[in-house]
Amino acid sequence: MIGGNMDMYIFMAIGAIMSMIGALMSRRLQTKAQKYGRIPMRSGLTGAQVAQRMLEHYGIHDVTIVQGQGFLTDHYNPLKKVVSLSPHIYGQNSILSAAVAAHEVGHAVQHHTAYPFLQMRSALVPVVQFSSKIQQFVLMGAFLAIGSGMSWVMLVAIALFAVTALFSLMTLPVEFDATKRGLAWLDASGVSQGEEYEGAKDALKAAAMTYVAAALSALVMVFYLILRYASSSRR
Repeated sequence: MIGGNMDMYIFMAIGAIMSMIGALMSRRLQTKAQKYGRIPMRSGLTGAQVAQRMLEHYGIHDVTIVQGQGFLTDHYNPLKKVVSLSPHIYGQNSILSAAVAAHEVGHAVQHHTAYPFLQMRSALVPVVQFSSKIQQFVLMGAFLAIGSGMSWVMLVAIALFAVTALFSLMTLPVEFDATKRGLAWLDASGVSQGEEYEGAKDALKAAAMTYVAAALSALVMVFYLILRYASSSRR
């Protein structure tokens, strides 16, 4: 039982450290968003208008642009074919609005061109949703079962966390590629030039780092659980 408690404390410490890193990346994104959200584009286009122009450029006519809710909640839904832009992105003219709108349409372009990593990530969504609901309970059981000969419980926990880690890793190329597509279009179309383009690039880079932090956190947890399982198996 002492060993199980110690494992739980280590797990909590690792979780706290990775959460701190994630919080720092999130705070950095908030700072960049506030900075570039105050700088208007010379084109005068709102985020919704940027998104519409980019969709038209790629000949995509079955994707709808809607105004969502919240702050930095922008996303593309491949099932409904909807680009949802938060209010300050949808209706405002700023470097941030253009960058985020172009990035989200980048996902729509991925969907339109059957980008492999987007397809694989979408296929994992139901599995990840199920895994996230039960992995904490299974992990608690695994720690309590250490030394009882029920090492298979830890293997189940490793498998569940590995699914989350795989999803996080699969997210990285999807997000990086969407950013690449969005920035390339902003530059080629002339919608964003010079300092505006560099600002858009800086803002999207900060957003990408939040995904990197999430992937790193997921990987560290899987590696820790594997090492813990190997250690308990040698006893």
